[in-house]
Amino acid sequence: MTEQQTEKSARAAGRPREFDMDAALDAALIVFSERGYQATSISDLTAATGLTAGSIYKAFGDKRGLFLRAFDRYWSVRNGLIQQRLAPLATGREKLRAILAHYAESSHGAIGRRGCLVVGGANDLSLLDAEAAAHVSKAFSANHLRLKEQIVAGQRDGSIRADLEANAAARSLLCLSMGMRVVGKTGQTTESDMQDVADMAMKLLD
Repeated sequence: MTEQQTEKSARAAGRPREFDMDAALDAALIVFSERGYQATSISDLTAATGLTAGSIYKAFGDKRGLFLRAFDRYWSVRNGLIQQRLAPLATGREKLRAILAHYAESSHGAIGRRGCLVVGGANDLSLLDAEAAAHVSKAFSANHLRLKEQIVAGQRDGSIRADLEANAAARSLLCLSMGMRVVGKTGQTTESDMQDVADMAMKLLD
């Protein structure tokens, strides 16, 4: 069945999608990032997305369903951006610095004040059900693994000292990068401040 036929079939079944799904998810994730899951209401989401409450319930089931979809999109998009940034770099050390630069750039100004959906989800972890909590935990684990992989790669290519305990170092960088996003929420940082933090973090590898 072609995409066009699928769309016609869905409309015939009474389940139309008369809105841009990605745009709606992007608008929702901003609200969830700024306010947190628990403090976000359906009225907040209708105002941000331009959808009616009925459309939200029809498309996503409830606030939880919308959060899960928005979270998955947030993770997918940001992960893709980081991967693109790392692709042309040669050494593990260069890639680690690029990852930290990514967090530095996201931890100041309007984007910094908006906050991170992963960090915000962790703050609300005790309020989430098991499935939603698993999404957040999986994102943290993936971030930790990415940092560890680059440390190990740097040890192999000689850009990071071989005696460094990779798992502990990766955990330290994870805590620091997530902390950067928390500090960015205050609106009291500049990109230069955060890049200085990233530079200091790299000294852990020396």
